[in-house]
Amino acid sequence: MFEKEIKEYIESNGFGAFCPKAALFDMDGVLYNSMPNQVRAWLPTMQKHGIAMTENDVYRFEGMRGVETIKMLAYQQWDRHISDEEAENIYAEKSHLFATFPKAVKIRGVEELMRKMKADGLMIVVVTGSGQQSLLDKLEDDFGGLIHGHLVVSSFDVTRGKPNPEPYLRGLQKAGVQPWEAIVVENAPLGVRAGVAANIFTVAVNSGPLPNSVLAKEGANLVFSKMTELCDAWNDFHRLP
Repeated sequence: MFEKEIKEYIESNGFGAFCPKAALFDMDGVLYNSMPNQVRAWLPTMQKHGIAMTENDVYRFEGMRGVETIKMLAYQQWDRHISDEEAENIYAEKSHLFATFPKAVKIRGVEELMRKMKADGLMIVVVTGSGQQSLLDKLEDDFGGLIHGHLVVSSFDVTRGKPNPEPYLRGLQKAGVQPWEAIVVENAPLGVRAGVAANIFTVAVNSGPLPNSVLAKEGANLVFSKMTELCDAWNDFHRLP
């Protein structure tokens, strides 16, 4: 069913094979339906500090470390660099507001997909640009037996966030696998770009308002409109040579 996409991936990267042993999942919008709360936290916080940000911006810049997002937008709008401390204080305000919102529910189909992958021998790794401690702390409890803390990469583990490939390269290191032995599951344009830059087969699952074409243009090897579609397709996908 996906022979063409896999063949193109192997050939374009000069690999001899594609044999996934690990699945690298983003968190916001992939594991949790947390993006609406992210919007509710980002917009008023940025407005309070005089930085313009739209709902689409939150989705477009998703995956980038929060401090980097703040510094980038501040520079674009004010033509000056703000300090790490100033950006960190703004991000801390945003994080505090986010933590007051009701608990985000898991994305429908993602736990079933993980169980299928685990049954097929894949390790589950989480690779997120988030430093949202309230979400990170819940991962092991919410996905009992599927996610383990030593296989989580967050903004605390890298110096350069998505779209830089560093987070996914770090994920490969934690899993002990090579790029052709992994799959990235992403929902954000910058996250897709990071997975592709790390030479990993990257599957985009659209969970936001941006069109599928935006994810495809970033180089996603496959694009699904929802997680349940990827879950249903997994049986065909993983059996391919």
